[in-house]
Amino acid sequence: MKKAFLLLSAAALLAPSTLLGAEWGTVSGKIVLKGDVPSPVLLHAKGADIKDKEVCAALDTYKDDLVINADTKGIANVFVYLAKAPKSIHPEAGKPAPKVIFDQKNCLFIPHTLVVQAGQTVEVLNSDTIAHNTHTYPLRNQAVNVLVAPDTKAGSGTDVATTTRETLPHQVKCDYHPWMMAYWLVVDHPYAAATDAEGNFKIENLPVGTHECRIWHERAGYLDRKYVIEVKAGDNTLKPVEVNLSQLEEK
Repeated sequence: MKKAFLLLSAAALLAPSTLLGAEWGTVSGKIVLKGDVPSPVLLHAKGADIKDKEVCAALDTYKDDLVINADTKGIANVFVYLAKAPKSIHPEAGKPAPKVIFDQKNCLFIPHTLVVQAGQTVEVLNSDTIAHNTHTYPLRNQAVNVLVAPDTKAGSGTDVATTTRETLPHQVKCDYHPWMMAYWLVVDHPYAAATDAEGNFKIENLPVGTHECRIWHERAGYLDRKYVIEVKAGDNTLKPVEVNLSQLEEK
């Protein structure tokens, strides 16, 4: 009995901090435009004479490389993520779903920005009635260029594997419809998010302490390479990050 107790005590000393009462916090923040919100830019009007116009021009379609909410001034599709994996990872956060979904509808990618944990599979769907292809441009993972048949539903999509983290978000394109572009961020930890339509982001179950994050948008690249956050136990609401329009102008 004494020997068993000693073995148990030794195991406790070697156990990761998740087993020793480590504290965790969730951060909520917002990326907002400083100044007046520009009007959305029309990509092509309904009925425009473009390829596969019966689907691609079924509606007025606006450029999706810069989406800013007119009411909240929130900037959508901004990646916020830890620069590197922390020493401790929450046991729930560290168990991602085997797959994430990436769709194509009205000749646009949905979502425009996708966070993927290395090792997850991206299941590519096609909700349109025409064919698309999905062409990825990673730096470290295997690039793919796959045809995705019309009306592809979840469970029968085309799987794209990820094996390692990327240093930056990478482009995903459709060669059939050259305006279609999205970005995937492949990370080796669960502490990453993309802002929603109102500019909000949330990163859950971070270890308590100081962390250095990166803020990245496709128009600008890094908006901040050293965005430092202080995480306390429980919920943490961060001060909004303001971005000037000049930082987001097309180059």
